[in-house]
Amino acid sequence: MAVAFLSARWANLLNLTYRVPPELLEDYVPAGVELDVQQGSAFVSLVAFDFLETRVLGVPWPGYKDFPELNLRYYLKYGDQRGVAFIQEYVPKRIIAKMARAIYNEPYDYAPMWSSCEEDDVSRKFQLGLRVGGRDHTIRAEATPPAYKPPRGSIGHYFKEHEWGFGRTRGGKPLTYRVEHEVWDVYDVQSYALDIDFGLLYGEKWSFLGEEEPLCSVFALGSPVKVFPKGDLSSVQGEPMDNDLPPELQGS
Repeated sequence: MAVAFLSARWANLLNLTYRVPPELLEDYVPAGVELDVQQGSAFVSLVAFDFLETRVLGVPWPGYKDFPELNLRYYLKYGDQRGVAFIQEYVPKRIIAKMARAIYNEPYDYAPMWSSCEEDDVSRKFQLGLRVGGRDHTIRAEATPPAYKPPRGSIGHYFKEHEWGFGRTRGGKPLTYRVEHEVWDVYDVQSYALDIDFGLLYGEKWSFLGEEEPLCSVFALGSPVKVFPKGDLSSVQGEPMDNDLPPELQGS
């Protein structure tokens, strides 16, 4: 069995998913895989979360164990497997960004970042911020405990559960890696607020997302996670991920 390259606990995962025209993503898609398109739309998700208890090859690095991340990701299919790929990922540690670029060719960038989470009997409040392009960008969400496991076939389950990450090598060939974690419990999202400039963070072609309403919002509790070494498409195998389409994505 392969040894995990990275292990951590991912926590406080806020996922805001948007419908987008498939043509906006065509240039990003690695060879050999296809966009997950439903009812004529592809999907991107703004995902904010906390990396905690991080270890590389089992070794914790002092000062690099706990940090937030913000990414914009999109969804792909390879045969009967589903996965994700990334438009841009931000972390507040330069060495983490350099390592992800060097090893996985992932589109990581450094930015000053901060996050916080507070919970009491009636609410769980999460906030993440970063500074890019000369301004602060902030994301806030409030959810209601307790956490629960959404059913297979729900839209929250569909967009939060993926086993495979896809990308490209520097030579343009497709690469993939497996991400292992338990099925995440979620909280009901009561409200969220974005003060971000999508164009500054991800490029002008994505600035329109600032005027769009998400298709869905999911706030997951998280769990321990393992990220395994990269491989090629021949390594993508196993039981199909939960492919039951939620009602929101089914045709009329």
